Amino acid sequence: MNTYPPLNSLRVFEAAARLESFSAAASELFVTHGAVSKQIKQLEDWLGMTLFERSGGRVRLSDAGWRYLVQVQDGLDLIANATAQLQQPNRQRRLSINSTPTFASYWLLPRLSGFREHFPDLELHLVTSDRDIRRLDAPFDIAIRRGPGDWPGHIARPFLKEWELPLASPALLAKLPIGAPADLAAHTLLHADTRPTAWPRWLTLAGVADLKPAGGMQFDRFSLALQAACDGLGVVLGPLPMAQRLLDQGLLVAPLANPVVPVRDFCWIVPRAGSDDPTVTAFCRWLEESGQ
Repeated sequence: MNTYPPLNSLRVFEAAARLESFSAAASELFVTHGAVSKQIKQLEDWLGMTLFERSGGRVRLSDAGWRYLVQVQDGLDLIANATAQLQQPNRQRRLSINSTPTFASYWLLPRLSGFREHFPDLELHLVTSDRDIRRLDAPFDIAIRRGPGDWPGHIARPFLKEWELPLASPALLAKLPIGAPADLAAHTLLHADTRPTAWPRWLTLAGVADLKPAGGMQFDRFSLALQAACDGLGVVLGPLPMAQRLLDQGLLVAPLANPVVPVRDFCWIVPRAGSDDPTVTAFCRWLEESGQ
């Protein structure tokens, strides 16, 4: 027979590792900080290795802890799914999708009705986040991130290629035309914290690495930079085909055809434990067909 580790300790470990805090885990599990510490110590003693590195009252996962967390989460997800199916065999299927905010708004949602036509009874739960999937607060069936990435315990595949070009509103271009990359010097360039190297990379490939723009604006989310461009506040380095609808609607224009700068592909990511689910498989296949 298999030898199981202390099962309650596994539950405590998963919470502490996911939240990266013994105190936060104690609050979530309605136990004391000392009880969490005791359970973690019991599990570490049983395994004969350190799962957390302690320093000045703070804790962080060791390399072994990171590897163990992935497998433990997969196991707990399997138990939770099996229990739910046993208790509610006829319940409506729910598909949980975790996507980056801009991708969800500008690419996924406009196309989602096509998937819903084939699965009208499926309940979709869409959550947006820019966080690494290993640090998410809630489990998911499918995540969408740029890749390839380091996603142990998961299966991933690229489904959408993307490239970048300067985009601006027609009204702004009517006042300050752009016919060559050097013309960007007269404009305000719009930046996003989530894409810090985008403009420098594009300007370098365009042969104007030393260009000094008239101004700059910084946003914490790329969706805000896109909206600012639509409002005529400056020029954004926009992703295509994700921003294609804005071009089709005439809200933005791509004044320069080159250089076309490819960026990392979007990938679907599925926990290995749920990779055989037919609904998950169908959604991933739909993503691949829609991304062609």
